[in-house]
Amino acid sequence: MTGAPRNDDPPAGGRWAQEDLARVFEAERPRLLGVAYATTGSLAEAEDCVQDAWLRLRRLEDPSVIRDLPAWLTTTVGRLALDALGSARVRRERYVGPWLPEPLVGTAREDDPADRVTLDESVSMALLVVLERLSPAERTAFLLHDVFGVPFDEVADVVGRTPVAVRRLASRARKHVEDGLPRFPPTYDEQRELVAAFTAACQGGDLDRLLSVLDPAVTLRGDGGGKVPAVGRIEGGADRVARTLVGFTAHPAVDVRIADVNGAPGLVLRDPAGVLTVMAFTVDAGRITAIDAIRNPDKLPGVRF
Repeated sequence: MTGAPRNDDPPAGGRWAQEDLARVFEAERPRLLGVAYATTGSLAEAEDCVQDAWLRLRRLEDPSVIRDLPAWLTTTVGRLALDALGSARVRRERYVGPWLPEPLVGTAREDDPADRVTLDESVSMALLVVLERLSPAERTAFLLHDVFGVPFDEVADVVGRTPVAVRRLASRARKHVEDGLPRFPPTYDEQRELVAAFTAACQGGDLDRLLSVLDPAVTLRGDGGGKVPAVGRIEGGADRVARTLVGFTAHPAVDVRIADVNGAPGLVLRDPAGVLTVMAFTVDAGRITAIDAIRNPDKLPGVRF
């Protein structure tokens, strides 16, 4: 007995019509954007990769040779994103100040945290920052296999290595990721409560309360890209970080709201000049260990306050 055809199965006769290709592609688009975004750290580059994959699909003389269209799309987008990542790394060497990934910002948990991309919640801002320390091949192998569930033999086609080599790449990447991420991450509600306490302490100028939610070795990173002022990077010394934050957020004209940032509670701020800042938090064992403040307006085109 044969089962009903899947939505991504070729039509009867094995020939793909353009409308069938478009239907499968649109169904896969959110996931493809997730693959490309997690690889490049840029939604704009991710959208370019996905659009390029669609154009390549349409240019095929005989799409019916593709046995698994979602898998073909995933590996094609993976290759394009890997190429984009290589080019981006050259540009980032000339970047002004720290480079941080483009954030995906939502308004509340019940809303889609990114209405243009479906992203596994494990791909947090903290993970994207850790992934920046990996080689492009390690990053791609880890993301495609561990996060998006692509078999190693298909990942091998993307990175141009053998399946055995890809397993080693993913294993090395996994170790770096495990070392770089919180050992005791909070639940969503725990982080939201901590972010609310952080916000109240900053706006109230309460240094003692702020220090109580910051890890002694907390890191503050600011990405202005040379377009707007940013703190750069402050490592260690919770007192220095706290005073920097209070000096900025305690200004009465700074508007603040809690928002989802890559699926976890963060902040969106607007200063008196109208410049937006998105803050992402890394939390471990009940304290904030890292704050990433993205201010480069090129990375915040879709953020609404």
